[in-house]
Amino acid sequence: MIILASQSPRRRELLTLAGVSFECIPSGVEEKVPAGLALEKLPEYLSGLKAGDVALRHPGNIVIGSDTLVEFDGTALGKPRGRADAARMLRALSGRCHQVYTGVTIVSPLGTESFTSVTEVEFYELTDAEIEAYIDTGEPMDKAGAYGIQGFGSVLVKRINGDYFTVMGLPLAETVRRIRRIEELLARQGRP
Repeated sequence: MIILASQSPRRRELLTLAGVSFECIPSGVEEKVPAGLALEKLPEYLSGLKAGDVALRHPGNIVIGSDTLVEFDGTALGKPRGRADAARMLRALSGRCHQVYTGVTIVSPLGTESFTSVTEVEFYELTDAEIEAYIDTGEPMDKAGAYGIQGFGSVLVKRINGDYFTVMGLPLAETVRRIRRIEELLARQGRP
């Protein structure tokens, strides 16, 4: 069985889109980060915590953990704490480039493998009216960096360099290829 260690509707949507049959069992692990861990390593580390936690409770399965970070000028942009914080983030990103890091960890009977996918995103110059209108949609409030590329936020994005699905929270093609390879290896060994 494949388990997604996440409640993210976007990650569920992506795996479904790819035709993967899976169950969602979110991790309850506390996301403590060791001091001195570089920002770009954080998503992969947290994805490992999540996948490892669920794999311990459901051994013998293929468990996928994922975590996404929006980085701008050396700072992680989390989910906004309110309307003013969302506006602050969107003004900072306006007309500029930032990076989105998504770390993925897959735990299976064959072991654990992890990777990080990075995509550069450039925003158009945004007016205050555009920012306020976007915040009015409510979409920024539960998104790291205060935007969702798959929704209304798509009109803010001038270009991307990298995997679109990394920005959504799961580098889909690489994740699915790795899962299929694991399934093939398990099948050759006579494991379900």
